[in-house]
Amino acid sequence: MAAQWAPYQREGEPMQSCVLVQTRFRGKRDGVPASSTLKAYVTWQLETLEQEEQECLELRPYPTEKTTHIVSHEHGMTVTKTLQEGEAEPECQSFHYSQAKLRGLLLEGASLLLLRVLARRQTMPPDLVFPAINTEGDLCTCSYSALGIQRQAVGSAETEVFVIERAVHTSTGASTVWHSSFLPNGHLAQLMQIGSPVLMLLQDESILISSGRFEPQLPFPKEPRDWEEDIQLCSCFLDRKEELQLSHAAYLQQHPEVRALLSDFLRALLLQQPQDPISFAAEFFAYQRPTGTPFSSTGATSPLPNSPPGHPPADSK
Repeated sequence: MAAQWAPYQREGEPMQSCVLVQTRFRGKRDGVPASSTLKAYVTWQLETLEQEEQECLELRPYPTEKTTHIVSHEHGMTVTKTLQEGEAEPECQSFHYSQAKLRGLLLEGASLLLLRVLARRQTMPPDLVFPAINTEGDLCTCSYSALGIQRQAVGSAETEVFVIERAVHTSTGASTVWHSSFLPNGHLAQLMQIGSPVLMLLQDESILISSGRFEPQLPFPKEPRDWEEDIQLCSCFLDRKEELQLSHAAYLQQHPEVRALLSDFLRALLLQQPQDPISFAAEFFAYQRPTGTPFSSTGATSPLPNSPPGHPPADSK
């Protein structure tokens, strides 16, 4: 799924600023290669200006392609359905909905934007229901509810996702239920239709890295270890502990001023008892730093990058 700003203009009308929503899924349905695409122009108020959904089933020798095109206008909305089977003539059907029936309408592209916003906030208003148009072009209602945070595999990694249930209810009483799983950054990680073998999964692990929730799965399960009961692990731990203690003691012996510095800091901290001890520590130790560049005495280069031309140093006021 991708969403980006885009201009939208029809002939004889002023240009509008909107969001272009595009999705593309590819996989197999009952062993047959299938794909679906969505392209929608949606206003910032989640009103759909134009939308086209296309579903392809690559059956041989008669592939099937179904397209639903929806356009809004001042009098309402026009829906055009086209079915193409093999080399046969396409079957077209067009019908119109008046503006009075479309109040609060939320189509598929706008619904994806709403789902992304709700997932980013990880919150859901109660009893969230909107009128919608299903894949057959019929008016229906669509309800949303939160299923909470769950753990889910993405490729070879595992991460937390926020799951939202979206149910499409037709006038006949039948319902189609979808579970959408979103990463913390709003990316769609999984889309599953309940009662259907269709399952859409995110496989690009680089999305997890950008979200800061990358947790690779081990090729083998973790086994709990009690290091105190394991002679080898216990020996390694005690040896390393003794090594660090000797190293710390040797350093403090070589630098007796460290004890005096820490003693002065703790005394000042307890006497003043500041509300922000972190800022107090920064100010306290800033006064202990000798004047001049800390790297000038050794001639070593600073680990910080040089400031670009015309840019003040990082510590300048």
